[in-house]
Amino acid sequence: MKRILGTTAILLSLSGAAFAESHTSAGFGTTTAEQSDFFASDLIGMRIYNSETEVDGNAKIADGAEAEWDDIGEINDILLDENGDVKAVILGVGGFLGMGERDVTVSMDAIKVVMEEGDSNDRFLVVTTSKEELEQAPEFDRAMDDDVAAAAEEVDQATDKAAKEVDQAADEAAKEVDEAADKTEAAAENAEAEVENADADQERAMLARPTAEYEGFADANMEEMQGLTAEELEGTYVYGTNDETVGEVGALVLDDAGKVTAVVINVGGFLGLGEKPVAVTWDELQVLKETDGDDFRIYIDSNKEALEALPEYQD
Repeated sequence: MKRILGTTAILLSLSGAAFAESHTSAGFGTTTAEQSDFFASDLIGMRIYNSETEVDGNAKIADGAEAEWDDIGEINDILLDENGDVKAVILGVGGFLGMGERDVTVSMDAIKVVMEEGDSNDRFLVVTTSKEELEQAPEFDRAMDDDVAAAAEEVDQATDKAAKEVDQAADEAAKEVDEAADKTEAAAENAEAEVENADADQERAMLARPTAEYEGFADANMEEMQGLTAEELEGTYVYGTNDETVGEVGALVLDDAGKVTAVVINVGGFLGLGEKPVAVTWDELQVLKETDGDDFRIYIDSNKEALEALPEYQD
């Protein structure tokens, strides 16, 4: 069994031919146990005695002289610092105080080691104290380690919680960035489509206003034109060259002043399905009004195929 030395940092000596030739590394096999040293395994369980007078640590006592001292307790444990040096022994006292056992610490500096005369080599641990001092000494609290462990656990939990919050915030930020990127991309695509539509409108040749004639109808005058509403015009058939139906008015596009900037014509399709909206200007249309009624006919100097070739109107 491995044994830890108590009062001094003693390392067991190693024997063998290899070490006899001084083939050792620094700190290993270089320390030997002295007669005055204690093994920790021997120190734990030893009794500590109290002497009313100071005791010389180098003195020897006669056989049985320890009976004059008070047995105040037993060493229950040894407290080491982070460097392995003994800070104190933990002494269980109680019978000496006439009460239940309690642990107190005793500094190694306060303990004297006294040898017994003769060949027995018995050693005794002696301190000089009083019942009052022992009663006033604070009880050693092993829960200190539990407190440290609990504090460490709290730190770990706080660290884990902070890490999760950081990860969650990073995920939310990444999600927001992705959403913003998607919106930006969509806006860019819409802008590009608008530019393409605008370019297409600018590039195509403007159609001349038709001069169609239809029995019972005449060009609508300015007053009649101003009286028209979008509701009245939407759904009205649009006629092309040779008086064939090329589509119907789908919507009027107005500016902030209420002026018509474009007329959307739905061309192609069947029974309203698969129609393609295209935009033309108001100046490219001719509006005829029934002379003895309220019907209108709208003409454009184009045909269905030519209108279907125009860019699709985007809202």
